[in-house]
Amino acid sequence: MNHDVIITCALTGAGDTTGKSHLVPITPKQIAAAAVEAAKAGATVVHCHVRDPATGKFSRDVALYREVMERIREADVDIIVNLTAGMGGDLEIGAGEHPMEFGPNTDLVGPLTRLAHVEALLPEICTLDCGTLNFGDGDTIYVSTPAQLRAGAKRITELGVKAELEIFDTGHLWFAKQMIKEGLLDDPLFQLCLGIPWGAPADTTTMKAMVDNLPADCTWAGFGIGRMQMPMAAQAVLLGGNVRVGLEDNLWLDKGVLASNGALVERVSEILTRLGARILTPAEGRAKMNLKRPA
Repeated sequence: MNHDVIITCALTGAGDTTGKSHLVPITPKQIAAAAVEAAKAGATVVHCHVRDPATGKFSRDVALYREVMERIREADVDIIVNLTAGMGGDLEIGAGEHPMEFGPNTDLVGPLTRLAHVEALLPEICTLDCGTLNFGDGDTIYVSTPAQLRAGAKRITELGVKAELEIFDTGHLWFAKQMIKEGLLDDPLFQLCLGIPWGAPADTTTMKAMVDNLPADCTWAGFGIGRMQMPMAAQAVLLGGNVRVGLEDNLWLDKGVLASNGALVERVSEILTRLGARILTPAEGRAKMNLKRPA
């Protein structure tokens, strides 16, 4: 068991969730406020996407990320900021016999364009989604090819930002270790992302198998989506890892009760402290994750 736990709160994500809960933050002001709420509830790290304020849909706009970062840095809390670099990999295959007629949800750009906001804002951590995945039940694929990943990993390392490798399936973990072997990454973090159709399922057997294949002595976390958010958080800590919660992954606190980011942090903190764990402050989290970029 890990007795000194980092809690990451994933604030909003990019999914079509804003119509399902009024508590999902949309504007930079709302996202930054959610970060402050999570920090005051005890989170060590906040993981940030941005959304188009007019539509609520995902965005890669550097100006929106900048506003979120500035608002968080001006707040009266200390929190580690982790920016997504996963946007720009969505490919909606054309339906039926017309696969080349890509759908309106396609947002496919090169690996360095996906890092434009990271390069401009230099957060302490950014993510790198480590492989291609059938994303949901329709025709959408998340695309990260080996060549794209090598280019992204190299640039993140050059920027001095700590990479958090998002692992959605076992092949992603295999390739992540290959990038480390090639010297493209410097002491990266690992995030085991379970329950996203159709990646790795959110169950004990799968998480244990992935943990058994992590590099020795790495810092890792795990999460499950939906109703498996809290069970997988407890499971991750029992297997020696850290946790992620938040409205990106789950909208509900209890059956019929919508969650806020702060309420999810408080809930997982209670579960983990009752198991005997201690939640790390951002300062302690920086030391544990060996973060080199100033807050």
